[in-house]
Amino acid sequence: MTNGLFSEFDDVSTKQWKQKIQFELNGADYQTLVWHSNDDISVKPFYNADDLKDLPCSPNTNATKWRICNTVFVNDAEIANTKAIESINQGAECIKFIIPKHDIAIETLLKNIDSETTTLHFELHFLNPEFTKQLLNTVSNNQHYIHTDIIGKLAKTGNWFNNMNSDIENFKSVVNQTNTFSINTGLYQNAGANMVQQLAYALAHANEYLNILHNECSSESKQHTKVLFNVSVASNYFFEIAKLRALRLLWRTLAYEYHVNPDCHILATPSKRNKTVYDYNTNIIRSTTESMSAILGGANTICNLPYDVVYYKTNDFSERIARNQLLILKHESYFDKVNNPADGAYYIESLTKQLAEKALILFKDIETNGGFLKQLKAGTIQRKIKESAQKEQEQFDKKEEVLVGANSYQNPDDKMKPEIELYPFVKTHFRKTLIEPIIEKRLSETIEQQRLNNEN
Repeated sequence: MTNGLFSEFDDVSTKQWKQKIQFELNGADYQTLVWHSNDDISVKPFYNADDLKDLPCSPNTNATKWRICNTVFVNDAEIANTKAIESINQGAECIKFIIPKHDIAIETLLKNIDSETTTLHFELHFLNPEFTKQLLNTVSNNQHYIHTDIIGKLAKTGNWFNNMNSDIENFKSVVNQTNTFSINTGLYQNAGANMVQQLAYALAHANEYLNILHNECSSESKQHTKVLFNVSVASNYFFEIAKLRALRLLWRTLAYEYHVNPDCHILATPSKRNKTVYDYNTNIIRSTTESMSAILGGANTICNLPYDVVYYKTNDFSERIARNQLLILKHESYFDKVNNPADGAYYIESLTKQLAEKALILFKDIETNGGFLKQLKAGTIQRKIKESAQKEQEQFDKKEEVLVGANSYQNPDDKMKPEIELYPFVKTHFRKTLIEPIIEKRLSETIEQQRLNNEN
């Protein structure tokens, strides 16, 4: 009998590993194998137990409890209701309603949907406390989420819903009713921000809301306040796992300072930034690995993207494929059987620590210089994101970052002009804005425009 599975093997120290590597490199410096990501994260050629020393407590990811979400745009309440029920019958466990206007009939929208068993998310494209009150009176429990993010609206469009003072008052009214507010950190990722920026901006974004609410809420109310982070997950598999884990650690750190609920809800969606028009079936592979990162990173809810979302109107086929990807991960690949699956993984733990530390430094710099909203109004946030996006774009153009079917391994016979129903590129709207909006842009847009123009 042995005390452990590997007890007959001697421990190998970090020094011994480095010496072995240097020997295999014929005396070359071990540091030549260390590379740095766009986030300035150092990645070593090996990791061992020494890398677990002095790490912060691992976040509780509850990876057995993640839920499959289906997004439904509400243009007509009756049609949206039918679509939501069909999605639930085909495996969706949550529904995210995107509601563009406040004259939607709520009872019609939620008819025959069991809100006790199906979690509902409401993304409202308006700010109306009265509509929120009606919505809360219709759903039967408090396990639902109304996404309220006035700064996210400003960042994305360049304008408030009405004006700053009015929006803040309405925001406080809605949060007092719902005990919930949301942060659209997916905007930063899809615009090209690196991971450290995404995390720091998410934290600084949330801090603005905590400052607004600090003197408005009682101690009991603060303990029940829920924050929801809308996160976009890209294809850097292990980094994305670490990003979500770092987000939980950072939120917990900030929440303790304000004595608010340290738990957060993460709703993850695959990134649009790396999705392509040509060779569109590769988008299925990308969104599958991104969903896997989201699960292992501890996302509570996952809304997958249809593979044709950037160029084709909503359709049952691609939405079913997107939903089935998650169903396969849950029911055939057993991605719901282990809690905290990344705990103790030397590489992921090291990435989590580095991302959290660098994001915290950037967050403190933002706060020292007046806070997120001030830097957004000054254009600092936009400029930093543009710089990061340009760096990534140059890597794509040089094929240092590869998207199969777009900048490498193209199919010259692929014709997409007849398939395009939605304009898949950045749209320019000439309108007056208070600040420069943060613009989402896919990496492959320029090369796709050239290919479409060259099609016969």
